[in-house]
Amino acid sequence: MNRKITFVLVLALAAFLVMGSASAGLFDFLGGGEDTVKIGYLPSDHDAALFVADQKGLYKEKNISVELVQFNNGGDLMTAMASGDVDVGYVGISPVLSSVSAGVPAKVISAAQVEGSGIVVTNDSGISQAADLKGKTIATPGEASIQHVLLSYYLKQNGLSLDDINESAMKVPSINDALKTNNIPGAITFQPYVSIAEANDNIDELADSSEILPGHPCCVVVASQDFIDKHADTAKEIVAIHKNATTFINDNIKNNTTDKVVELLPEDIVTDPALEAKSLESFPFIFGLNESYKSNVQAFQQLEVELGILNQTVPPEKLYWEA
Repeated sequence: MNRKITFVLVLALAAFLVMGSASAGLFDFLGGGEDTVKIGYLPSDHDAALFVADQKGLYKEKNISVELVQFNNGGDLMTAMASGDVDVGYVGISPVLSSVSAGVPAKVISAAQVEGSGIVVTNDSGISQAADLKGKTIATPGEASIQHVLLSYYLKQNGLSLDDINESAMKVPSINDALKTNNIPGAITFQPYVSIAEANDNIDELADSSEILPGHPCCVVVASQDFIDKHADTAKEIVAIHKNATTFINDNIKNNTTDKVVELLPEDIVTDPALEAKSLESFPFIFGLNESYKSNVQAFQQLEVELGILNQTVPPEKLYWEA
């Protein structure tokens, strides 16, 4: 090959590599590449603020690249956080408490919502009151879930215990199919699946979580301690973004324009826009970590201790990180 041509090709290759390296560096600086924040979530509209923030480009506005990763339940999400596979999560407070209590280095950085679950039963199940649950198979998202805690408390309040029923862990999207085909008589699940179930003529809600434990904490925004330590400024931005997205949700619900929120949610959650709007309007969306909220979490922790789910409560300094 002509030496001049070879020299030119070598220069071109070197320039390409330099430019590629510079581009990669710029991409990382803008929040892409290795700096992408992996955010775990469950297939639930409890995480609506996450979906709104993503679809409205609130992360991009702050040059934060995110990857959303779906999990079937909170236990799986917290396991992934413990192994470093996710940085931030929208998840129930119960699996967070269990994980932190077990030594997982993670902190709650904001509240997300309260209530939003329910016990649903088929009309053919013969279940019309709590006592009728005895001996029945009741599906839950798993023992690490907040629904497991709520079911345990509901049974205790009615003179029963988990030993009196057959608890079956199932993937939440599969629960309603099992109910419709009468493969299970009842379940405790989270929204929007409660509203979806109620839309079926053969399924009714036995008890809403707002009745079981009024105002109980449910989903929170949690971050790994490693992410907080290495990316505190980004964590602060994520808290602010969550606040903005939550405000957008609440403003639209207040103004009877919930459909503007619904259109920003994933298709696998919105099976029917009208049902989804009903779901979103059935429980409160919140943000921040005020003293009232912390007090509610403390009471919830104490309840978990009484139910034998937690050995002891987690002290505030190990549980919260405030931006």
